[in-house]
Amino acid sequence: MELIEAGHQLAGTRGSVASGAAAQDRPRLTLRERLREDVQAVLDRDPSATSARDVVLFATGLHAVWSYRRNHWLWEHGARRLATYLSQRTRRRLGVEIHPAATIGRRFVIDHGTGVVIGATAVIGDDVMLYQGVTLGMTGKHAGKRHPTLGNNVMVGARATILGDIRIGNGSKVGAGAVVLHDVPDDVTVAGVPASVVREHRCWEAGRLSLVPDVVAQADDENLRWSCSL
Repeated sequence: MELIEAGHQLAGTRGSVASGAAAQDRPRLTLRERLREDVQAVLDRDPSATSARDVVLFATGLHAVWSYRRNHWLWEHGARRLATYLSQRTRRRLGVEIHPAATIGRRFVIDHGTGVVIGATAVIGDDVMLYQGVTLGMTGKHAGKRHPTLGNNVMVGARATILGDIRIGNGSKVGAGAVVLHDVPDDVTVAGVPASVVREHRCWEAGRLSLVPDVVAQADDENLRWSCSL
């Protein structure tokens, strides 16, 4: 069973998948901790998931993520032909194609899974969720960084396409069917073809608040605070 093979191949890593330069500063996880974290991420994000056992047995997206983690380990340790072969076998079996050279962070969730394509130079942060049919592709550039970078806590809706060496900011959402061709700032929702910002998740009152200059000059920085929540 490929799921069991993934566990055996990952056993030697005892480390987290890199997600940017800060990855080296993160605590290393054991295999058991990594697998448990991936399962819990699915339980937290998928309302149809009723138990950890069902997630392990039936969640196609989770199986694809575990297959990727094994293949990425092989790729990083020089077994690139084997990693590519296993990646293609996963594509045929699960309908999800993740290049083993891609960099994916922790608690990555693919809901439903079918049709997802992630290119070789794609970088995905922590706590990212993709729905079915998402493509992280390129625009014709065939050298260097040519696939998107997704920040932390990003959600990408079904059939969305993100192309080229662009960045999706932390906490942002990409609507279903959107085609994203340019950088997306933090904490916004984009939708449409081509995609544009349709909602901002940051404090909507920020632009309306102002502070009197005299007060600013006299007030202590710690007492000069405002906040809002949506």
